[in-house]
Amino acid sequence: MKRNLIILIVLVLSTLIAVCSDNHNESDSIITGSGTIRFINLEDGFFGIVGDDGNRYDPINLEEEFRVDGLRVEFKLKKRPEGVSIHMWGIPVEVLEIKKIE
Repeated sequence: MKRNLIILIVLVLSTLIAVCSDNHNESDSIITGSGTIRFINLEDGFFGIVGDDGNRYDPINLEEEFRVDGLRVEFKLKKRPEGVSIHMWGIPVEVLEIKKIE
């Protein structure tokens, strides 16, 4: 009986640790900030975001209205788990929220 209780406690603790780790990783993949949209003239050219923090972000789903070189924006981005882009520029991200700064 005592052995079964110990096994149960270990399983419950392992599950809690795994769940907490997954939630922590999810929050680590969210990036918020502001920056400037830039046209990157590599290969066929594409639009990226240069953050005010100096980081470069390669959005996979930037809407047409935001594809304006020099446009100032505030954003909420999610790092792509694949972590690789054909552009070889910046951190591959998915745009979750974006708005123009006037």
